[in-house]
Amino acid sequence: MAESMPRDRAPAEITVEYRPGASEKDDPSKQVTVALVPAVGRFQTGDEIRVLLRQRLLFLALLLSGTMGVTLLLGGLSGRLIVANIWAYYACTLAVCTLGALFAAVLWKRQTLSLRQLRAIELILFGALYVQWSLVHAFLYPTFELTHPPIWYGFVLGYAVSLPWAFLIIVYGILIPNTGRRCAAVVGVMAVTPLVISTTTGLAARVTAGHSQANFLLVVGECMAAATAIAVYGSHRIERLRREVVATRRLGQYQLGKKLGSGGMGEVYLAEHLLLRRPCAVKLIRPERGGDATSLERFQREVQTTATLTHPNVVQVYDYGHAQDGTFYYAMEYLPGLSLDQLVRKHGPLPPGRAIHFLRQVCGALSEAHAAGLIHRDIKPGNIIVCQRGGLQDVAKLLDFGLVLELHLPPLGSGPLPGEGLAGTPAYMSPEQASGQSLLDARSDLYSLGALAYFLVSGEPPFPRQTLTQMLAAHRNEPAAFPERLAAELPADVKAVVLRCLEKNPARRFPDADSLEQAWAACACANSWTREEMARWWQTHPLEAGPSRLRP
Repeated sequence: MAESMPRDRAPAEITVEYRPGASEKDDPSKQVTVALVPAVGRFQTGDEIRVLLRQRLLFLALLLSGTMGVTLLLGGLSGRLIVANIWAYYACTLAVCTLGALFAAVLWKRQTLSLRQLRAIELILFGALYVQWSLVHAFLYPTFELTHPPIWYGFVLGYAVSLPWAFLIIVYGILIPNTGRRCAAVVGVMAVTPLVISTTTGLAARVTAGHSQANFLLVVGECMAAATAIAVYGSHRIERLRREVVATRRLGQYQLGKKLGSGGMGEVYLAEHLLLRRPCAVKLIRPERGGDATSLERFQREVQTTATLTHPNVVQVYDYGHAQDGTFYYAMEYLPGLSLDQLVRKHGPLPPGRAIHFLRQVCGALSEAHAAGLIHRDIKPGNIIVCQRGGLQDVAKLLDFGLVLELHLPPLGSGPLPGEGLAGTPAYMSPEQASGQSLLDARSDLYSLGALAYFLVSGEPPFPRQTLTQMLAAHRNEPAAFPERLAAELPADVKAVVLRCLEKNPARRFPDADSLEQAWAACACANSWTREEMARWWQTHPLEAGPSRLRP
């Protein structure tokens, strides 16, 4: 799993569970989408600051280019204020506008700028604004009549002059991610600038000190002090909150990234091991389930069950444990690729040879699970990831043992958790599951694998129906059959294996996963999907064109 980049990604599937009392108009094929991503990223403080700073600077650059462009178009209105230096004013405004447009383009196109480069852009943009307003202030101050006007004039003028400076200071403090000390240093320079300019230009222009000038400087000083305090406090507070958020997203040695999705039991986050720098997916129990003893035991069984399996076509569990706040989690391997559901929905039904290539791998994974007394109960396209591992293409990985039934252990509670109803995915349930039977054997998974095979070669599950009730009834009572067009195109031996898997009576199905794998291997097209074709497919369909998928 990795962070999402492409915007045209297709959604991934998560389990759809039948819930008693649900409306019969519910679409049984409707699936919650979870999109994962092809890039591996770090989630350290510096990188988070870099991403945030780039976003803020892009916004500022666009704002500056737009506002300064409007100022240039309406230059006559503002230029009359500083007639004596009109061209200097125009030149400064044009420079700020150009810098804003230039950096907006750079920040938009380049998402990998270093923190040092972003800080340089920050300095240039705010420096340009600082220089522009300093020049405006220096141009305008000698024109102020501060010697003999009424006493209130200095107050009004002081507030008017302070407004843009205060705005610049506060925007910097709130918009730019900083430490409190760094923010204080920058805004401190901005705050003293209007006082220094007023004093020096006043002396140069021989503005005689008076009540209005004293009031003007007093108001400017008070406004700058208030703006500085707001900016420094805001910057410090925002930085503190950000660090608290980062700290709360750390589980043991794993730094959590963005949330990738959630299922009935858990939530999955993109993560990185802090010492190994290894990307992984971390699953933790949903907060509302954290206080339920049955949920916790089921979650713990899931990770312990998955960790006992070593088959190369089963997702690998790295670690599990409890966080300081008691949150139970486990970390599993990063799988860049597509789910079988996404593969078929994006590229259409698979050639029988490629479908068999995947199905044989899943048979191997189920063979180990069944030998250990584990019934998966949720075999479906969304729970199998197609990826590249160890230099091999088209590697299938079986995921999500959250609904596993352990034959050697007593059932948890009285079956499904409250509100779950029939555990599994209706489109791929065996007749035994659809009937609500709690005691299943390996042949239930083989039926689901037959439904998966049907989907791979046809593009739809064997019993698409309008309602959940109709779909479950079809699994229990209706014989499976391929559409006439597809039946004419599919090899007879492939059809025979699929339909035998979909027999209503478990005794008429294959007795175990090994027998089914041998039946797939005996099909004439079993070896038609060659390594060369696999390599060619992955070369023409790079990972960026199909984001990673992992069902939580």
